[in-house]
Amino acid sequence: MSKILLIIFYSVLTITSCSSVNNQKTPKIIHQGIDGFVYKISGNQMPIPGVETAKPFPFSTIVYFYEATNIKDVARNGTSAFYLSINKKLVATIQSDNTGHFIIELPPGSYSLFTKINNLFYANSFDANNNIALIKVEEGKLTSTVIKVDADAVY
Repeated sequence: MSKILLIIFYSVLTITSCSSVNNQKTPKIIHQGIDGFVYKISGNQMPIPGVETAKPFPFSTIVYFYEATNIKDVARNGTSAFYLSINKKLVATIQSDNTGHFIIELPPGSYSLFTKINNLFYANSFDANNNIALIKVEEGKLTSTVIKVDADAVY
């Protein structure tokens, strides 16, 4: 009787271990969207002879992807790069890893990228038409970007 139970136990163990291997998902390869890094920059960034400026370091944070956003589409905190709210559709969010890296699949189009600092949205770049942190995704292409969170830097 104990031999039968032992055989059943090992059979069940073998079947479940094999099925868990078969159920593992391989990472999805993304061919269209945005592949980027987030870096935090702080301290004195002014070039001074003989003094090395502080280096950016990888920043793990949530990246927010909004429809293309113009300065007129946000509630801005004074004239800073901080925003209280964004009056455009939130398309996606993703967490950057401990190296600052993120990759996300997105349909073709233009997007504005934000991070958050102390519950305020943050983006520090504009184009000539006052579109905020604009990036374009093209059909079948992966667009690379670097987000620099430099609210604590001095230039």
